[in-house]
Amino acid sequence: MWWLIISGLVVGGMLGFVMQRTRFCLTGGFRDIYVQKSNKMFYALLIAITIQGIGLWILTTLNVIQLSYDTFSVVGTIIGSFVFGIGIILAGGCATGTWYRAGEGLIGSWIALGMYALFAAMTKAGVLKPFLDKMNSVTVVNSDVSKATGIPYWLLLLVLAGITFYFVRKELKKPKFAVPQLKPKFTGMRHVFFEKKYHPFMAAVAIGLIAFIAWPVSASTGRNYGLGITTPSSNLLQFLVNGDTKLLDWGVFLVLGIFIGSYIAARGSREFKWRLPDRITIRNSAIGGACMGIGAALAGGCSIGNGLVATATMNAQGWLSLLFMILGTWFMSYFLFVRPTQQAKKVSVKTQTA
Repeated sequence: MWWLIISGLVVGGMLGFVMQRTRFCLTGGFRDIYVQKSNKMFYALLIAITIQGIGLWILTTLNVIQLSYDTFSVVGTIIGSFVFGIGIILAGGCATGTWYRAGEGLIGSWIALGMYALFAAMTKAGVLKPFLDKMNSVTVVNSDVSKATGIPYWLLLLVLAGITFYFVRKELKKPKFAVPQLKPKFTGMRHVFFEKKYHPFMAAVAIGLIAFIAWPVSASTGRNYGLGITTPSSNLLQFLVNGDTKLLDWGVFLVLGIFIGSYIAARGSREFKWRLPDRITIRNSAIGGACMGIGAALAGGCSIGNGLVATATMNAQGWLSLLFMILGTWFMSYFLFVRPTQQAKKVSVKTQTA
């Protein structure tokens, strides 16, 4: 039991610390593909997936772990991922981002996190479970891409690694613009850990390694999976309600570790501050959190469980989910960012010509 608690908190703490310090945000990355025409964060995600995938291939070759593949609902995954994408834009962060931003003191993230856990629990084990069961019973297919295509896992990883290398190399060749350097507040190791700015690709390497480490550590506690956010968040809420200690698996301590790691990083860098949002942000955070919870439950995972972990195992549900999460973020980004900007420009042009 002690190993389960400590290992979950340590791995989660590392993830929360790295994500908070590097501002590694998949929500912003998905949004920026459309709004800013920037693919940098998506390429960073590919790096993390590739590193984790290579690590998994080594572990499976050595029989340290065994990858398992379930059937999944194509329709449920598409709808759930799209709704989840809408939710993370409204909430201002994905499932993991909400956990680590809560550790920074953002009240809006606390609201989104509470609604996310609540609606995930309602969909997985509560009043919405019949709807989930119904969705999971239609258009069911096998999730193993290797089995479906006949292409070995290692070859699929090799293709992914080649694609990742091409885009990362292309991105790094782009001209760099000088950024004014502020005078450091800290010196020595504190500067390295709590102030120094890191490239998203370096953050991706660290996150990929943490995601890889999570597999054997989690497996040592009897949980044969890597990083996961939705089910642990749901289990944590259910435990707080009914006190069932069977719900306290490695994943629960992982998400608690993310919060603690982020808090330590925010405190050390002097970025922690209780921030009360305005009414619109409160509304959006609540609605976004609810969409995240329902969407992730329908899709079988969030941007980490599907977008980072399942993709590394060459799981069809993971890649399909990642695609529709991105489309969901683009859909909501149009109404929250693109359309208001377009309308403001039109008003400005009319004012100038009047």
